[in-house]
Amino acid sequence: MAEARLRYPIGEFVVPDEVTKAQRETWLEEVAQLPKRLRTAVEELSEAQLDTPYRPGGWTVRQVAHHLPDSHLNSYTRFKLALTEENPTIRPYDEVGWAELGDSSAPVEVSLALLDALHERWVVLLESLSERDWQRTFMHPASKQTLTLEQSLANYAWHGEHHLAHITSLREREGW
Repeated sequence: MAEARLRYPIGEFVVPDEVTKAQRETWLEEVAQLPKRLRTAVEELSEAQLDTPYRPGGWTVRQVAHHLPDSHLNSYTRFKLALTEENPTIRPYDEVGWAELGDSSAPVEVSLALLDALHERWVVLLESLSERDWQRTFMHPASKQTLTLEQSLANYAWHGEHHLAHITSLREREGW
């Protein structure tokens, strides 16, 4: 299988120029369902399987499971900053460095529980947003992009699907 397909099994994220309410609702549902779908993706995997990289040179399934709440905690914070400040410049984080910290070897249940709680709260916040709120922005200094909250929602819905596909495609390739 081509390296690009292993790295981006659902394709690379493209920032949408225009977003419909129906698209937002679909993305919100994907965010809401991610914790349950991640649990399903990793259930009954052995410790050895959890410590298997999803592609050569890629993170292990365990690291992916820990990365999702790390990343989505940052996104949740960015949403709250954008809702309470005018176009804040958010703080990027070193996701590769975070994936190599000591807690990346913790049992996946720790991060599954964190993702459950985080997404439950995040969805409450997302469902409370007005049409105007969805147009609020933040600036990402690494990409030099100003993003609306609806564009960020699209990104994080894609992000969850992207990493789920890493795990599910590995399971399929390995016959797990």
